[in-house]
Amino acid sequence: MQLRRELVKLKVREDRPNYIGRRFGRYLTGKVLDVGCDQAVIRNIVGRENYAGVGMTEEADIKLNLEASDKLPFENGEWDTVICLDTLEHLNNLHAFSRDLFRVAKKNLIISLPNCWCHARRAIARGTGSVWHYGLPLSTPPDRHKWFFNTEEAYTFLRAQEENRDFPARIVEIVALEHRRPLTNRLWRHIKHPAQTHYLNLYVNTVVAVYERL
Repeated sequence: MQLRRELVKLKVREDRPNYIGRRFGRYLTGKVLDVGCDQAVIRNIVGRENYAGVGMTEEADIKLNLEASDKLPFENGEWDTVICLDTLEHLNNLHAFSRDLFRVAKKNLIISLPNCWCHARRAIARGTGSVWHYGLPLSTPPDRHKWFFNTEEAYTFLRAQEENRDFPARIVEIVALEHRRPLTNRLWRHIKHPAQTHYLNLYVNTVVAVYERL
């Protein structure tokens, strides 16, 4: 399945889950588990009675250190829909944990991954400044990434999850979210980087995959 690009306007932290939750709202049916829920924005979309957020933030309904275990404390297929937005890149156990998301999902699963290159390219090109969620701060940061990957790698990883033989699923939508810029800016970027892969690696913010359990 080809990666489709969509232009979005994301100004603050909650804009991304709010956009994804509404854009893919038709898949958020039944009991919804939000893994790595952060501010629990999805709760406002599906309703408190249908929602449970997992994580370590104050807004989480179920307090759980995701990096302390490779498995979620739920039965197979316990949740109709599982959503995991921009969370896996924070976990050392990304591979095992991503597979377990499919285990607890009964119908649908939505996973998003950031394009880390997009946020790093300016500082690296300038040769000065720090890189978002990386670097070496003087004290332990509360929020950092354990993996550094681009759009192409995120897409390849998300497509590979269809090969989960224990809990098979297929992708029904996969979308690249690009921050909306003036048309002249986008045209210049396409001229400068005519290769589609190069463009996506530099300017896409997030890749979102929607799976249907088989």
